[in-house]
Amino acid sequence: MSSPALDLDTLVRDPATRIVVCCGAGGVGKTTTSAALGLAAAAAGRSVVVLTIDPAKRLAQSLGLEELDNEPRRIETGGPGELHAMMLDMKRTFDDVVVAHSTPERAEQVLANPFYQALSSSFGGTQEYMAMEKLGQLRARETWDLIIVDTPPSRSALDFLDAPDRLARFLDGTMIRLLTAPARAGGRAGLRMVSAGFGLFSRIISKILGGQLLGDIATFIAALDSMFGGFRERATATYELLKQPGTAFVVVATPEPDALREASYFVDRLSAEGMPLAGLVLNRTHPPATTALSATRAAAAAEAVAEAGGKGAKLAAGALRVHAERMAQASREQRLADRFAQAHGDVAVRTVPAAAGDVHDLADLEVMAAALTADDADSGTGTPRSRILPARR
Repeated sequence: MSSPALDLDTLVRDPATRIVVCCGAGGVGKTTTSAALGLAAAAAGRSVVVLTIDPAKRLAQSLGLEELDNEPRRIETGGPGELHAMMLDMKRTFDDVVVAHSTPERAEQVLANPFYQALSSSFGGTQEYMAMEKLGQLRARETWDLIIVDTPPSRSALDFLDAPDRLARFLDGTMIRLLTAPARAGGRAGLRMVSAGFGLFSRIISKILGGQLLGDIATFIAALDSMFGGFRERATATYELLKQPGTAFVVVATPEPDALREASYFVDRLSAEGMPLAGLVLNRTHPPATTALSATRAAAAAEAVAEAGGKGAKLAAGALRVHAERMAQASREQRLADRFAQAHGDVAVRTVPAAAGDVHDLADLEVMAAALTADDADSGTGTPRSRILPARR
């Protein structure tokens, strides 16, 4: 079964495309795919920023930089457009939210709070909250006409879709409501009634958590209403933005069983969330130089040439064996791709041949960008770029 062709060139050139989210399992080349798409878009004249949520340094390395930080840095590409790149620093983003949505005095108090320092550095879900916040900030600035998001290398790559609901559950949780009850009580009568119950609750919790920690938590929580009053709304607005036609999700995988199982999970999850899926990039494939000679015939020919001997026989037999191995590998990869297509027949696919080595600089990225955006029929072997081997007739 053949999959539709994924036209990434039109996708990144189209001014209507404002956000591209690349997701997939770890080790499939998702970061280099994001960077290559950004480079292709910049070469087409667009102003692009690539945001990586992955804490590894692969994006910086592929762009020829030593490091990236929480602010976009321009990459000199020599093209008509502009390419910027950045890596999410969740603590700095959290600190910026505190400063932007509170008074200077309150911001100083919160930033020095031990509970806040732990929350902003390592609390489960903080990275996803801040990814949604940073994406919303970039989109609101209107500085770039295309934002490409490189998500973390795991199933948690889509956890930022849950950020609004998870934040709501956190803010509306029983513990939070109890800790903020005195502050939320209206008038002295209400305050006396709440304080009576809260006093007993606080004494119990103090014995469990310790008085100092409880005080730190209560101080921090008391600032939530004023400091993060609009955070949930902003996260929800960004989530809704991801559902709009100007957004496209690109799932990246390699032709391996585990990676394609993860790709199926991402496709199903995006479908359930109503997110616009552009298609699948099947990375690091191994198409043969020609498909005119099957693996079986090449192996048999190699044996015949070796037995006949003569000048150049050893070299010719070796070349035939390499071709037989390449054909066998391509056949395995195509069977896996066909299995994916049977389960997700409407998902467009673009295959990208494996590079000779790791992607380290802009020259390597340009090669990958060309493989991602070249015409589907322009593979040089007669096989469309949506496949590894020609479809059987």
